[in-house]
Amino acid sequence: MLSYIVRRILATLPVMAIVALFVFSLLYIAPGDPAAVIAGDNASPADVERIRQSLGLDRPFLVQFGTWLWRILHFDLGTSIFTNLPVGAMIAQRIEPTLSLMAITLVLTILVAVPLGVVAAWKAGSLLDRTIMAFAVFGFSLPVFVVGYVLAYVFALELEWLPVQGYTPLANGFWPWLENLILPAVALGFVYIALIARITRAAMLEVLQQDYIRTARAKGLGQRTILFIHALKNAAVPIVTVIGLGIALLIGGAVVTESVFAIPGLGRLTIDAILRRDYPVIQGIVLLFSFVYVLVNLLVDLTYTLVDPRIRY
Repeated sequence: MLSYIVRRILATLPVMAIVALFVFSLLYIAPGDPAAVIAGDNASPADVERIRQSLGLDRPFLVQFGTWLWRILHFDLGTSIFTNLPVGAMIAQRIEPTLSLMAITLVLTILVAVPLGVVAAWKAGSLLDRTIMAFAVFGFSLPVFVVGYVLAYVFALELEWLPVQGYTPLANGFWPWLENLILPAVALGFVYIALIARITRAAMLEVLQQDYIRTARAKGLGQRTILFIHALKNAAVPIVTVIGLGIALLIGGAVVTESVFAIPGLGRLTIDAILRRDYPVIQGIVLLFSFVYVLVNLLVDLTYTLVDPRIRY
């Protein structure tokens, strides 16, 4: 068990190194000269060259990458070009809304999608099964911003049940915090719910055809026990996999959702940085999101050992 965990952790190191190289290369992949963007349209070539030297852009690529990586290893993400604030401080100011939105979305998705998939597999071929799968196809086809605008119009503007935009910190109270995140979480989780429900149904259908399920039924075990204890446990590996992979949907969807509902999180910060070509901020956020995604996949790999002990070997 311990050796498996160590191997999985060591396997993430080269991945993070490749991610770091790609993130740093964004400065060169993006069109335009960063120094010219910072200097403005009226700057002279001398001004542009001076800014390029101050940013170290005149040095060789590997030297720049080594310097940048050394700072990253010391938890220094650099300084914003436009605000002159440390990137780490800017991210720290915006991380609570994004983490709150993703956490609520993840919990909501699992609580809704997994039972839907289990019920659809249990009633395979019935009207209920077709209805759930139709919802899954419909939900997977809708863009996040469309769902967000519809929810905001119906529940915030027309019914006035929930706030239309903004964010309230958790320190100001649980209900005000949750109230501002219900609509964004539902909008963000719509596609995620559809994906997990479909995978859960497929995995459960395969397990429900196994001999030990027929044996459990022959012993007189209740349907709920068979579905949620015996069958779901043995179908958990693909479900856990898609939950982990779906974190990428949450990260990408959070950028759009925060814009629709005016949530001051990392998504809004990312869009502002892209529009201003604030490369240190862009690099810091992409690196953080990449690290979170790699960490989640590592946790998913470790979770396999809990649901299927054979994977430890």
